[in-house]
Amino acid sequence: MATRPLALITGASSGIGAELALTFADRGYDLLLLARNRDRLERVAAEAEKRGAAVETFIADLATPQGLASAAERAANGDVDLLVSNAGNAGYAPLKDVPATDVDGLWRLNATAPVTLAHAVLPSLLAKGEGGIVTVASLLAFSAGMRSLTSANATAPLTMPPRTLYAAAKSATVAFTRTLAGELAGTGVSATVVCPGRVATEWSAGRNQNGADVMSAQDVATATAVAVERGDTVCVPGLAHPELLEQLLEVESALVRDGNRAVLADRYQTRP
Repeated sequence: MATRPLALITGASSGIGAELALTFADRGYDLLLLARNRDRLERVAAEAEKRGAAVETFIADLATPQGLASAAERAANGDVDLLVSNAGNAGYAPLKDVPATDVDGLWRLNATAPVTLAHAVLPSLLAKGEGGIVTVASLLAFSAGMRSLTSANATAPLTMPPRTLYAAAKSATVAFTRTLAGELAGTGVSATVVCPGRVATEWSAGRNQNGADVMSAQDVATATAVAVERGDTVCVPGLAHPELLEQLLEVESALVRDGNRAVLADRYQTRP
């Protein structure tokens, strides 16, 4: 009997993470599911088992140093074929209103954990010459300069949530994954960052569950699985015009190229 590959999925007890678990179970993976809530995680595990997956559950809080360290130790066992770092917390608030005691935990969960877990699984993936690393970021990673946005399918502008810490963490995740993908070229190991827009889940107290122009968690999971199978580096589940990603790369390249000069630009030569 052929051995099924093993996918480690974090934040797997609800929302996008739960749908990722079921989607990859349907696609022939066994699962290592990680979350904080044991009862909810066990329910997802039971459903995945009905779909033919062997499932191991792992309880850890990736926002804590101890939880992340224990998860990284398990990830480094050498049996993981696909890492899906999905766990996150919006923590939507102006930076001045984020409690000082929450800053480290939010950053650790949203930005540090995907890097730490990728570092843990990478040696075994490279030794096998196959597998993948997936990070779940957000379209808000690209929203730093925006105060509102008129969506292609919405009649009224969407007000951006207060998101300084969250957008910074997800921007870091996007940059990390895209750069890692370049490092892994030719190794047989892929890196994919998934950037959904608004999704109908319990995320951020369910603020999007009943909204218009909101994608289902199941569709995000499907897009993720297809992106992994195709080896895409950036997956935006609702993007109808993927050439925009090529334009983004062109603008980034032009900015780095044109800004890398030894001479101070004219606009900084004089005081305003």
